[in-house]
Amino acid sequence: GPSCPFCTGNEGTTPPEVLRIGDGEKNKPGWQVRVVPNKFPITDIHEVIVHSPDHEKGLEALPPEHVPLILTAYRERYKAHQSAGHVIIFCNLGLHAGASLKHPHSQLVVVPRQINLDALSREPIANVVSEDELFIVYCPYFSQWPYEVWIAPKKDDTLFGDITDDELSRLSIVFPDALRRISRVLTDPKLQFRQANEPFIYNYYIYHGKKWFVRIIPRAVHRAGFELGSGLNVNVVDPTDAAERLRSVSF
Repeated sequence: GPSCPFCTGNEGTTPPEVLRIGDGEKNKPGWQVRVVPNKFPITDIHEVIVHSPDHEKGLEALPPEHVPLILTAYRERYKAHQSAGHVIIFCNLGLHAGASLKHPHSQLVVVPRQINLDALSREPIANVVSEDELFIVYCPYFSQWPYEVWIAPKKDDTLFGDITDDELSRLSIVFPDALRRISRVLTDPKLQFRQANEPFIYNYYIYHGKKWFVRIIPRAVHRAGFELGSGLNVNVVDPTDAAERLRSVSF
């Protein structure tokens, strides 16, 4: 839209880009994926990765040939900054998931190494939704949210920046597929999580360290007083049932 800094034609309203994938001159239209410094950084290095010129479509709704461009931008920016600290790449899609702007985008934040991150490490494989020779998609027993899904590479002990072209092109298929499965299950009228006409709201992030994974958190429920007051998470959907429902989705 005319007021959205991430839409084509408004390139001059963002800080100068640090990466562009696509055609055209720097800071001009023609790009497919665009990376710019965040105007409101939370650390010294904080970037915004604009997924596409499309103001509406999340990763799950973009053309299949576009998804590898986004993941390529993730990999390039991860590698550009990995010597500076912990590189965290994440996406908030939808206002309830913390997005301040509607236009789909991810963020990259570098946290200094001397800060210990209290992030979950990779959960054991269980409740498999799908797998191939490179990736496994599953709902860990420790899932904190209904229909939470993790995607882990079969190649162990690597950083996300080490992802090969083969892995990247395969992840470009399994990642949006997982999102579409979650979206479809959440609109099942029997489950009463969301109406078909409501937006699909989610967060995902790529683990910063060795044994990397993608964690997808659908925001179908709100954290309430008990969870906030106790620090405990109540997940109303058994991860085994979640995986079974996600597996049974047919497109």
